[in-house]
Amino acid sequence: MSRKPQKSEEETGAIDLTPMLDVVFIMLIFFIVTASFIKEAGIEVNRPEASTAEPKKKANILVAVTSENEIWIDKHQIDERAVKSTIERLHAENPKGTLVIQADDKANIETMAIVTNAAREAGVTNVAVATERK
Repeated sequence: MSRKPQKSEEETGAIDLTPMLDVVFIMLIFFIVTASFIKEAGIEVNRPEASTAEPKKKANILVAVTSENEIWIDKHQIDERAVKSTIERLHAENPKGTLVIQADDKANIETMAIVTNAAREAGVTNVAVATERK
């Protein structure tokens, strides 16, 4: 008589979790790759109020102008001479994106004009100013 080796109760009741873990990791990679990450200018500003404010889609380049007329792009303070090159680099990453200027309500209009002109020279044609809705 041949005897079959007896399996312990743990081995017979065990569930193989490898396929489930594979599916979870594939889903995780999918969500990481397809997620659109929110970019921030790097500083909070008090935006002016406007009653005609419209939400902008594809706002990928955010430029903040503080009340002290400092320019912040991608969480870094940028000198006004380097604004054009920084915007060109960010625009090359996403050519269809828009540039949104988040200007403080006490910011100088000259600083906003510097950012706008730099954006136009960098080839960005869709420029908007962020406001608070009344």
